[in-house]
Amino acid sequence: MAAARDVVHALADAGLTVATGESLTAGLVAARLADVPGASAVLHGGVVAYQNAVKTGLLGVPEDLLARVGAVDADVARRMALGARAALGADVGVATTGVAGPEPHQGQPVGTVWLGLAVPDADASALDVLGGERDGAATAILLRLDGDRAAIREATVAAALQALTHLLAGPGH
Repeated sequence: MAAARDVVHALADAGLTVATGESLTAGLVAARLADVPGASAVLHGGVVAYQNAVKTGLLGVPEDLLARVGAVDADVARRMALGARAALGADVGVATTGVAGPEPHQGQPVGTVWLGLAVPDADASALDVLGGERDGAATAILLRLDGDRAAIREATVAAALQALTHLLAGPGH
């Protein structure tokens, strides 16, 4: 709860809003943020994009990209974050996609997770604090997590909140 509270307060202090596009976590990131009193001032909402049709239809991930690389990919994570920002009219988009198990998926081992974060074009340099694989105003961060399905999903939520915290504490925010 402390990490989510810190994110909500940092967003409010910066006058920013956030939206999520979640596959692996199925809405858990948005739910953690919504647990914080006052979250309605900064959380625009979230899209649970468990199926590829939702990733394409609501988040704008190109079908040919998904067909070529699968859902567990840096570019897919970036596109999901950009799509969440656009679809929900938020300043910051965060996305999760990966393999929670118990079996590998699309050739990716259990625990492979991509976090996507997107910001307005004018703020793209703020993503530098996160590292990852940046393309324009979005970046993707690869996580290699251990544990069972629940542990991987919870660790992904924690990593997403930590990434948002670092982004909001960086220069310009």
